[in-house]
Amino acid sequence: MADTLSPVYQARYGWDRRTAGVVVLSAVFTAVLLLPDMPLIARVLGLPLFGAGGLFMVYTALSRKVALRVDETGVFLGGNPARYGATSAHVPWGDITGFVLWRQAAGGTSLPYVGITRREGAPALPGDGPKARAVLRRLVPVPADVAVASRAVTGWRLDKDRLVAAVAHFAPGIPVRDHS
Repeated sequence: MADTLSPVYQARYGWDRRTAGVVVLSAVFTAVLLLPDMPLIARVLGLPLFGAGGLFMVYTALSRKVALRVDETGVFLGGNPARYGATSAHVPWGDITGFVLWRQAAGGTSLPYVGITRREGAPALPGDGPKARAVLRRLVPVPADVAVASRAVTGWRLDKDRLVAAVAHFAPGIPVRDHS
């Protein structure tokens, strides 16, 4: 994370409670699947799921890649660590009209997101397209434009106060709305 006195806000992938929990549960399930009396079908289906899933979460946490950065140039939305270059995007301040903190229902819980509202006609972001927008319109509680320019707060920690301070410093007048 950046110096606490710096107006730049940066969050990196790392260890959080959810990531640690997934890794521990994956390790437990993987160990159970390796017991001698476990059916072959359970091993064939479960080991790739829990073993690979747990390893991916460890990789994500250890990668320390930038998940979100707010600085004088705009906002950097870090992508999926497995396809970081293809899924990351930089949005300049001239394209940003606001921020939205929102939640997506996921089973019995919900997942927090940081989203950006952008001016009409702003360049497309990775993952944007008619099919993605059609799916997003049905699944998320925010407009598809916001969902495409959002990142899940998983595998990293969001400091709302520092985010708001950085936005106020670099783009006074740009609102940060908390719908979470």
